[in-house]
This record gives sequence, structure tokens and C-alpha cells, in this order.
Amino acid sequence: MFSHKERLNRLRLIRSEHVGPVTFHQLMSRFETAEAAISALPELARHGGRRQAPRIASVAEAEREMARHRKAGAELVFAGEAAYPPRLAAVADAPPLLSVLGSLSLLTKKALAIVGARNASTNGYLHAEELAADLGRHGHLIVSGMARGIDAAAHRGALETGSLAVLGCGVDVVYPKQNTALYAELRERGAVVSELPPGTDPSARQFPRRNRIISGMARGVVVVEASLRSGSLITARLAADQGREVFAVPGAARDPRGRGTNALIRDGAVLTETAADVLSALDGMAFGTPRPAEPPAPTAPQPSDDGPSADMRAAILSALGPTPTATDDLVRRIDLPTAAVSTILLELELAGRLQRHPGNLVSVSPAA
Repeated sequence: MFSHKERLNRLRLIRSEHVGPVTFHQLMSRFETAEAAISALPELARHGGRRQAPRIASVAEAEREMARHRKAGAELVFAGEAAYPPRLAAVADAPPLLSVLGSLSLLTKKALAIVGARNASTNGYLHAEELAADLGRHGHLIVSGMARGIDAAAHRGALETGSLAVLGCGVDVVYPKQNTALYAELRERGAVVSELPPGTDPSARQFPRRNRIISGMARGVVVVEASLRSGSLITARLAADQGREVFAVPGAARDPRGRGTNALIRDGAVLTETAADVLSALDGMAFGTPRPAEPPAPTAPQPSDDGPSADMRAAILSALGPTPTATDDLVRRIDLPTAAVSTILLELELAGRLQRHPGNLVSVSPAA
């Protein structure tokens, strides 16, 4: 566990203006301590084209947030600490911290995610509950998002063996309200986690971020019922990007809730009817202990006059647009060293000119 001062500064860093998870990890890779990273923020933002220094969270603000976590009964777990989920730590945009209600020991248990339609059919609900119970009996923590329908069924099926909900709001906020009883059971018998400050209300932009945590914690993601526009397909795509196995329960041809899962199967997801299908596929895969992702950044800060050139910055800015682009594609397109591209993207984000998206995608910020 980090010292209280380091934890406080890590909280300050992730709550500072324009510091997202990827940039947080790159800054920690460069500067080793959060205090040193915080000191470097104004200069890095200036290189990115910002005249004013970004707003940095104060010590008092971080202390107040820590007090709100304690008041909610939550414990903070920071990336790099022993209680942090090992598979999630290997994801490039892993949350720098998790606020946890319930059993901390569940975070390091081997996990599978089960997600699906909010407007689930009765058969879909019962099937998800049964899958969760069977997979739980075989030693897996079941992770989902506490939404209506399939998520709720998966949590209920695994309450006896271990269930964890990832929220797209503060850990102390119950959403949806109809799952209030389930939330209470998860706090008592499982775990509820969030990367957001206590009291944060749910919003549409937070759910893709939540989904990357669900898939990131798991060895694989099982999708039970999903339309072609379902958020569960976002979770499946993130899982594939993270190197996780994707499983899908086939659906009826005339039911819109089956079209998303059938499409996943056509694209290579494992056709899943029972827990045995999941366990058989996992048994054929090698799962070593994951190592934390290594951000593509230099190990030391660039001196102000010896960093990337103005031409390099101009080339990257001209290659970026409002449509998200994979950073690997950006590197190949402009033929610059990966370290230089990483540095420039970091500077642009701190300047408020770059937006990062799940799946290692970047775009020009709408406000730039």
C-alpha cells in the first residue's frame, strides 16, 4: 500500500483537469511519484499549446473526497496496490483508483463478466441467472454492471459464490432505483465498485468507461441477449480489444434481442449454451499472471527544448480529426517514433486539445 501522502497526491492527479487514465499512467511512468507528476503538469500543458496552467486538484479537495469515501463506507484501492484487480491492471486505460463497498478479497479472484439486454426476456433472465450460478460454482467471480435485466440476473445468480457490480456513477449512488435491494445485497455479500467520486450521478458518457472495467477485470465476457445497438456489444468489443474471450448465447431469429448475440457469433464469439461451453473454451487458453500495461512513453521527462519538434506536433495535429483514431494507426501513418507520438498526445490532452476514447482511440477535442 502507498503512503497516505502518495495516495492523496494520486487522487489529486487523477482529479486534475484533462488528466485521464492513460495520461495518469504515462505521467506515473515518467515521474514515479504523483507529487513530481503534478509539478510537471503546467509545463507539459504549455508544450501542448495551452497558455494557462490546467486546474490541479488541491490537497484540501482530495482530503474532502477521501472523507466522502469513508463516510460512504468505501475503501480506496489504487492501481499498483495488492488488492487491485490483476487483469484490470494490465489494461492501458485502467482506472487509477477504485472505490469499493463490500469484500475487497473479491477483486483479486478470477472473474467472468455476464452482460446483456436491459429489456430481457423471461427465458434470457433465467438463463443468465443459471449461467452465473454454474460459473460461480466453478470458482469464478461474476462481474456485471447492475443494470436492469441480464446484469441483475447475473448478479443474483452469483450472490452465493461471489458477485461484483461496476457502477457508472458514484459507489454510493443506487442506479437504477429498482435495483435498490440488489445493491444492498451486493454490499453485504459481494462488492460494488466505481472509479468516480462519491455522489456522482449516472450519465450516458460514463457507461462506456464503466464497461471497460467490467471487461478488463474478466477472463472473458458472456453476452446474453443484445440488440444490434446494445451497450453490451460495446463491452464485447472492448473485451476483444483487451484480449479477452467473447462468448454469446444464440438468440431467436425473430427476436431483436437475439440479433446482437447472433452477430457476435458470426464474428467469432464462442457459441454458448451452458457454462460448460465457457469453461471448455477457457481451459484451452493459457492464462498466466497478467503484467500491468506499459504506457508507450519515455521513462524520463523531456527537457523543454529537447522534446518533440514543432513539425512533429504539427504533423500529429493535422492527422487528427473529430473521428476517433487508433494511436497505433496514427504512429504508422505519420512515421514518427512511438515515444514522440506518446509525448505529444499527452501534452495535447493536458492542454485540452485531445480527447481519449476507450479502445486506445484519440480525437481532437470538440472544445479545441
